[in-house]
Amino acid sequence: RADPVTRFPVVVGFGGINPAGRSSGHHGYRRMVFDALDDQAKANTVRSLGALMGIEASEEDALSRTLIRQLEHTLFDPDKYRANRQAHLTANSSTPLTFTLKKNQLPDQIPESWSIQETAPGMVTVTTTASTEVFFPDFRDSKVNAAGQLPTGFNPERLYQSRSHPRGLQLTVYGASDAILSLGIPWETVRQRVPGDQIAVYASSAMGQLDFNGSGGMLQSALLGKRVSAKNCPLGLAEMTADFVNAYVIGSVGATGANVGACATFLYNLRQGMDDIRSGRYRVAVIGSSEAPLTPEIIEGYRTMGALAEDEALMKLDGGTTLDHRRACRPFAENCGFTLAEASQFVILFDDELALELGAHIYSGIADVFVNADGYKKSIPGPGIGNYLTVGKAMGAVKAILGEKALKDRTYMQAHGTGTPQNRVTESHIFDAMASAFGIDHWPVAAIKAYLGHSLACASGDQIIASLGVWQDGIIPGIVTSERIADDVHQDHLNFLLSHYVDAPDRMQAALINSKGFGGNNATAALLSPAVTRAMLEKRHGKAALVAHAKAHEAVAERTRQYDEDCIEGKTELIYRFGEGVIEGPALKINENEISIPGLDQPINLAIKTPFEDML
Repeated sequence: RADPVTRFPVVVGFGGINPAGRSSGHHGYRRMVFDALDDQAKANTVRSLGALMGIEASEEDALSRTLIRQLEHTLFDPDKYRANRQAHLTANSSTPLTFTLKKNQLPDQIPESWSIQETAPGMVTVTTTASTEVFFPDFRDSKVNAAGQLPTGFNPERLYQSRSHPRGLQLTVYGASDAILSLGIPWETVRQRVPGDQIAVYASSAMGQLDFNGSGGMLQSALLGKRVSAKNCPLGLAEMTADFVNAYVIGSVGATGANVGACATFLYNLRQGMDDIRSGRYRVAVIGSSEAPLTPEIIEGYRTMGALAEDEALMKLDGGTTLDHRRACRPFAENCGFTLAEASQFVILFDDELALELGAHIYSGIADVFVNADGYKKSIPGPGIGNYLTVGKAMGAVKAILGEKALKDRTYMQAHGTGTPQNRVTESHIFDAMASAFGIDHWPVAAIKAYLGHSLACASGDQIIASLGVWQDGIIPGIVTSERIADDVHQDHLNFLLSHYVDAPDRMQAALINSKGFGGNNATAALLSPAVTRAMLEKRHGKAALVAHAKAHEAVAERTRQYDEDCIEGKTELIYRFGEGVIEGPALKINENEISIPGLDQPINLAIKTPFEDML
């Protein structure tokens, strides 16, 4: 139904994994601000990382085997990865080519110039006077050896029956499970309270699944002399991120989709979920993205564009004497390219009424998300003017809710901050120009890719999860890999945080999340603090509703705490319901007014009211 009152989307759950660790419980966030934590928080962070790594981790283990670091050999060998070399073997009548091979290795289409003789059981000798194209097995070493990798030892493939799933979908199962299990409300409760067609899932990757179990295998198999798997094509699709959540994690029959906007993908999906809830047609939205781009082919693709920080260029930055992979990404400083990363992030949105009724966590409220293109461009990967529009409108949205003084003094920017020379100039000019327009003198700017690298579709998801942590602990992660701001960075009205910014957790009333993607995919989100969100809920629903929510929240908080402790103790299992609870069409109860689904209390309403009554 369409309500006359605009519903308010509230962030009630989140989860996932990135190079800093598990997202739920703010553990990944706390790895980034580890040196600013008290002893107890440090100990819990180390324990959480140890559980992911499968070891009883020391502090040194936790710190050295997380965040951006030198490429490890768990995904591929960066010192020796396969790269065939094409060659032309010359032959003629006086110097024919002769070679021996197994008979079953002969091509299906025998060249006319080949003379074949069986020389032994199952073996043949081929003689030809024609020149021949061949591929010699070859190996290369990677010129890029820094990446944002998941904690060493973490292997999602071993956590459920992965059945040769691409790594991006393995991370999807982990990230979505973490969000659902840490919600503190049994998902079955949500399914029974909300009609199935009022639950939406919007999630995707930016590039699809490009490792060998996905599209990579489909494209490589013929050249490698192997067969394409029946799974390669379908599991390689970008929307499989949402499809896996629906089919194997929450069993949803509601709205689904995969909005893809390059590196702004997460915010594109967040905007879709926000709009759904605002409209009143949907009450729950699961938003996410997963990306696993650490393959030789993807790294080489971005490297040849000149986008990645290569080892040689990193050494030049530091005087040519040292190579520090930990500092490969240096947003807004003298830098040489971004650093690829893998991650999976999910957030759960309820409408305001449902959040209060179920005693849900109040992590944030979504003020708005804006998306704008660049107009005419001279370069597809180059930045344009669209991001000025998204940042300006997000600031305008915050001003309308909080007022001018709060916008000036109690907000900060989570920058896209890729660590490239072009980004540091163009993005800083956007922020500086907009800060000047709104009368802001020293706007705090953070850039967490300094810790995590660039997880493409997940990048703004990483930024959102970090912002939720700031409202928990009051520490904005500093851009600690950058010693000083580059001379060409615009900063007249900005305060680039080169060290952790420590303040009261409720000091910042709003965070702006900025994201820029190839092709002119710009998005900026405005998130409201938990305190502001609760104040808005009380204004709409009254103090008694907030008191009732606080009481119901006690059980929710305890279940979340218990889940977190179970994760640290290694006692939890991912949600993966392959073939469970499958319902076929004949099991439905259907009439002209509704469809009833076995196992769900709420039927699907078929009595649809037209929005065009005034035209009939």
